[in-house]
Amino acid sequence: MSSPITADVVTLGESMVLMQPMSEGSLAYAPLFTRSIAGAESNVSIGLSRLGFKVRWISRLGADPFGDAILSTLAGEGIDVSLVARDDGYPTAIYFKEFKGYGDPNVYYYRKGSAVSRLTPRDIENSWLQGAKHLHVTGITPALGPETGDAVKELMKQARQLGMTISFDPNLRRKLWTEEEARAMLLSLIPLCDIFLPGIEEAEFLIGERSEEEYGSRFLELGAKSVILKLGERGSVGFVAERSPVKADPFPVSRIVDTVGAGDAFAAGFLSGFLENGDLAQGDHLLKALERANFMGSLATQYKGDWEGLPKRAELNRLLSGGREVTR
Repeated sequence: MSSPITADVVTLGESMVLMQPMSEGSLAYAPLFTRSIAGAESNVSIGLSRLGFKVRWISRLGADPFGDAILSTLAGEGIDVSLVARDDGYPTAIYFKEFKGYGDPNVYYYRKGSAVSRLTPRDIENSWLQGAKHLHVTGITPALGPETGDAVKELMKQARQLGMTISFDPNLRRKLWTEEEARAMLLSLIPLCDIFLPGIEEAEFLIGERSEEEYGSRFLELGAKSVILKLGERGSVGFVAERSPVKADPFPVSRIVDTVGAGDAFAAGFLSGFLENGDLAQGDHLLKALERANFMGSLATQYKGDWEGLPKRAELNRLLSGGREVTR
């Protein structure tokens, strides 16, 4: 096997085929669906690739047409998928969204026994991290199979040994495991990351109800180098050791279409700022990364789908500067 291309970011996780009804209402009565793909790590991968970063996505897919669709979509977005394994014994996962016209969409997963659920630490290869600068993982992958958590932990340890920076989004999915299993595993991964990206509800799940400042202090004590706390419609706040917290205001949203994927867009926005500017303790690097993350997250709520509306670099720059696009 030839050596993989160099990468700014490596991600590890499951992408699924996403089926979305073309009309609102109960899935039981939806006659027509559109097909796309979705997965926290692949969403982040697309977001970063569109902003000009080289991304390598690692996963296992079934040797089936759904796996083909995922690979072709991600490759078409400029993402390196050369190290993705195909498994003819276990399928590619599927999930459905249900839009009822109020609140967040309901999500139904069909991922138990998927190809990724068979991932173990023994599957990790040296080539996964070869030539890479940063590793991004989430708390979803550890929930998928009996050894997937150990695999994520081992990969984070290897990245640390190689001197890479590591980001970790807990991305809590209560439908996938028990609260006790989730809490124990997610807390065990915090000391292995440089950037911890919890939402306010995830922070409360992990260590109980506290103030924003207490969340930042506690997660730093647990070993994260920086803590990026997502506050939803109130923006975000960043904590780095030995400096005051930095708060970034939200971007107003006139309409919310679909909130699924907003956290992944936030992560892509923040990581893009971090990768461009470096040390978050220096100057206004943290504020700039938070502001871009807030903007990307707000954009993601305004379209149907997990990643389709993520901006390319030129579009992001135009939107942030308030410019108008020539469309005709």
